[in-house]
Amino acid sequence: MAITANPGRPDRTSLIKKGIGRRYAAERRFRLFGIAAIGFALAFLLFLFGSIVSNGYTAFVQTSFQLNVNLDKDVIDPTGTARAQDIRNADYTLLARRALAAQLGVDTANRPAMREIGGLLSRDVDITIRRLVQADPSIIGTTVPVWVLAHGQVDSLMKGQVDRTLTASQRRISDQQLGWLDKADAEGFLSKRFNTGLFTYGASSSPETSGIGVAIIGSLFMMIIVMLLSVPLGVAAAVYLEEFAPKNIFTDTIEVNINNLAAVPSIVFGLLGLAIFINMAGLPRSASLVGGLVLTLMTLPTIIIATRAALKAVPPSIREAAYGVGASKIQTITHHVLPLAVPGILTGTIVGLAQALGETAPLLMIGMVAFVVEYPTTPLDPATALPVQIYMWATSAERGFVERTSGAALILVFVLVCMNLLAVILRRRFERRW
Repeated sequence: MAITANPGRPDRTSLIKKGIGRRYAAERRFRLFGIAAIGFALAFLLFLFGSIVSNGYTAFVQTSFQLNVNLDKDVIDPTGTARAQDIRNADYTLLARRALAAQLGVDTANRPAMREIGGLLSRDVDITIRRLVQADPSIIGTTVPVWVLAHGQVDSLMKGQVDRTLTASQRRISDQQLGWLDKADAEGFLSKRFNTGLFTYGASSSPETSGIGVAIIGSLFMMIIVMLLSVPLGVAAAVYLEEFAPKNIFTDTIEVNINNLAAVPSIVFGLLGLAIFINMAGLPRSASLVGGLVLTLMTLPTIIIATRAALKAVPPSIREAAYGVGASKIQTITHHVLPLAVPGILTGTIVGLAQALGETAPLLMIGMVAFVVEYPTTPLDPATALPVQIYMWATSAERGFVERTSGAALILVFVLVCMNLLAVILRRRFERRW
């Protein structure tokens, strides 16, 4: 008897095709969602970097005047004995104003005009000329060309950050000063030069003389302390927990707490450092040593977790082969397991150090927001760190600090990218395929 298809029931082949079509359509939708998520993240990343670059690239140049300064002997060395005290206390600002007035064709006897001339120069203009004279007192009485910084408002105007069409009260530069700036620009003794001071100056109330020099030294001290303490302690703790520690409630509790510490907000470590290192141990506030100790506590869980994962990735056959030729447990670990786990350990260490370098909250809690002008010479001297310096500039009201905030953020991001790139390169260079 012939079997006929039921006309009311769908064909099995068509059902299978429809099911396959639905699965393919779901796979395409999933891939599209993934691509859209990546594109969305990249768009925000590009927007972030674009915003930082557009606001911060101008921080790497600074407006300066090239003045022919007459180092008047009556002002610098009235006694004619070249005493260090006279040279140090001389009125170099007056000499700079006279030089700028002479090049602009302004009568130095005109006091109102001279006050406006002084408003074009940085408040710290005397430091540059004083250092020049202190380095070579024999130039007293001569006329020397000197590059001096312009005022922060002048710098913002020359960079196009201040609208020239605004009224004098709004742009904080008078029409007469604007005319002098145009003249100086046309005659070539006013120009924008590479801002070396951004990398060498310390803290200052004037944006044109503010830099990250102290912050770089402070961050370097902290990173050295973190590296010297967290790497050996973290690797040793990971080796013990992974290779030697018995599996019991005590070690399970330690493992759970290490994993939890890796997710604790960084400000908690700042509170811990404030309570232990400053209040109990009596270490100085705003010192790189305290900052390094706090960041060490914060970095240890990351290094321990990364090191344990690297140790687990080493095949058991390596251990068994070492035991088979008579190696002890410590020889097996130090001669075979650890060398093979080095790529993962290096990656975790560099990522942990990069995370520590970018932390701000714990350093704020231990007082690393001091107004430090001079370079710290030891980890016990007052200092600040690069992310803290960025935070301090971001809270300043003057326009000149806005570009410095973004400029310093660019430098910090560049350093972090380099550190993470180094981690990737080291992993690929030393990685073993099992």
